[in-house]
Amino acid sequence: MVPTSYIYLSMHKPLIQNTQLIMFLQTLLFLSFFFPSSRALDFCVGDLSLPPSPAGFPCKKSVGINDFVYSGLAAAGNTTNIIKAAVTPAFDAQFPGVNGLRLSMARLDLAIGGVIPLHTHPGGSEILMVIKGSICAGFVSALENKVYFKQLHTGDVMVFPVGLLHFQINSGKTEAVAVAAFSAPNPGLQITSFALFMNDLPTETVNAVTFIDVTQIKKLKGILGGKN
Repeated sequence: MVPTSYIYLSMHKPLIQNTQLIMFLQTLLFLSFFFPSSRALDFCVGDLSLPPSPAGFPCKKSVGINDFVYSGLAAAGNTTNIIKAAVTPAFDAQFPGVNGLRLSMARLDLAIGGVIPLHTHPGGSEILMVIKGSICAGFVSALENKVYFKQLHTGDVMVFPVGLLHFQINSGKTEAVAVAAFSAPNPGLQITSFALFMNDLPTETVNAVTFIDVTQIKKLKGILGGKN
C-alpha cells in the first residue's frame, strides 16, 4: 500500500515547486535592495547628460581615467556670504565616478565666525575630519533630542549619523577647513533655517509650528529672502 504522505506529495509536487520558486524570487528581490546596481558591473560612472533617478544617474557608455579623478576640492570655497562659510561638494552630480558607489565627499571652508547651520543629510551618514583650525561640531539625537557636541581640532574626526540634525561652527581665531565623507553618492541636504525662512510659507504658519514670534520670523524671512 502506498503511504498517504507519498500520494499527497506526488499530487502537490508542482504546487510545492512553484511555491519554492516564488520564495526564491522574493528572496532575490529582497536582497537586490541591499546591493546597488553597480555591483553587477565594476562601476557605473554617471552620465550627467541624462536625468538622474532615485538610484542615481544612468551609466556612461564610454569612460576614461578622468571620470575617476576630481580636482574640485583643491580650491577654497567662497566664504563671502551670510554664513561666512562654503561647502564644495564632490557628489555624483559633480564627480560622476562616485555614482552607484555609496560614497562621496565635500570640502568645508569656514571664515572666522563662519557656521554651517543646523542641517540634515537624509540620504547618508557623514564623517568629518578637521584639516585646519578649530570647529565646534555636534548633532541632535532623534529619540531623546540629546545634543552631542565637541570642540574639534586639526586631525580630529567626528561622525554624524544619517538623517540627524547637525552643525559645524568655526570656534577658532583663524579660518577653518574640513573634509567630509558620506555614505552615499548624493546624501542630500536640507538646512533648517532655509527650510523655514527662505520660502513662501506664511509667517502665521511658521509661528504656529515653531513658537517664534512674528517679528523675528519676518526679520529672518527678510534676511534669507523668504516671502509672506
